[in-house]
Amino acid sequence: MNFLKILVPIAGVALVALAYRGFGWPGVAAAVGGLMMWLLLHFTRMMQVLRRTANRPIGYLDSAVMLNAKLKPGMTLLHVVAMTRSLGALQSEKDAQPEVFRWTDGGESHVTCTFVGGKLTHHVLVRPEQPDAPPAP
Repeated sequence: MNFLKILVPIAGVALVALAYRGFGWPGVAAAVGGLMMWLLLHFTRMMQVLRRTANRPIGYLDSAVMLNAKLKPGMTLLHVVAMTRSLGALQSEKDAQPEVFRWTDGGESHVTCTFVGGKLTHHVLVRPEQPDAPPAP
């Protein structure tokens, strides 16, 4: 179970309660205003990322090798989508865990990422076989 889904609302309620205890109603207004600003900042970031992905093909990116170099376990799906500026092509069953997405570049190289609970757990870069070049005369 993801404890952040429980701890963040509890921390928000505790912050408002402490603000009331320490500063009364003006403290509650300041704490609620700060929490709303935090929520709006996250919402704005998510909308900006999705706006950038709206006009790109699903599962396409400029360089799979560069994406592979930048990926680290624990990154969120939103962060990976922001880096690729494209939604990944879903490879797993819809709404099933783990979620597997693939991004492919123009040279047919692709990165397959596995997300569990919205966090990157594993990624694999696959590059196509290069035909052996004939020796130069």
